[in-house]
Amino acid sequence: MPSWNIHIAHVERLLESPQWASWGVADANAFAFGNVVPDIYVGYMVKDATRKIEYAETHLSEAHFIPTPDASSFYTRYVAGSEPTELTLGAWCHLLCDHYYNLRTIEYIERVGVVPCEQTRIRKQGDFDLFGRSLEISLVPVVDAGLEAQCAAFPQYPVDAPDVCATDAVIAAIVDNNAQNHVSSPSYSLLTKEFFDETSAEVDRVLREALTLHAAGRDASHLGRPRA
Repeated sequence: MPSWNIHIAHVERLLESPQWASWGVADANAFAFGNVVPDIYVGYMVKDATRKIEYAETHLSEAHFIPTPDASSFYTRYVAGSEPTELTLGAWCHLLCDHYYNLRTIEYIERVGVVPCEQTRIRKQGDFDLFGRSLEISLVPVVDAGLEAQCAAFPQYPVDAPDVCATDAVIAAIVDNNAQNHVSSPSYSLLTKEFFDETSAEVDRVLREALTLHAAGRDASHLGRPRA
């Protein structure tokens, strides 16, 4: 899956977009935090979280070789026809980001004839880590009463206050690590610079499209739909 530094970089680009004001996302802090929420209880990123929730529930997809989270179902359940919080919109964006990065990886592997095995998954994840460390990021959400309230009210499952603080500490460590261990010219094992350039640009476009459609009250269920 895309590492959190990749998610943070996409959020920072959204916040810098001239379109930001038109999306009606009043609480940018909660939106930014929402972009990591689906990973909090999976068990990998926040080691001391108070509980674990299965990936099939957090990402609406089975955790097979390279899963493509069902962002479309999340949108239908928690965004469409409602007034979602900024945190919920951020979680939707997380699933869209995961979906398209993983889908394009699957397509790339099929195209070049790489065998889908555990070693391929490890190579893929290593490349994602290198790409993430090549990005310039600085955003660390602020844990305040507004963020904690949105976390507690997250409609898929509540995010408890201790886990909000633990997650924020992980984000801060990732931002610091990106600065301390920045990779200027990644040498990828499986994927390519062109792959990341193209996929990153596509995800930026998809996230802007999703927020634009939502702000206009238009259907966005076609985005992030699992491949048949």
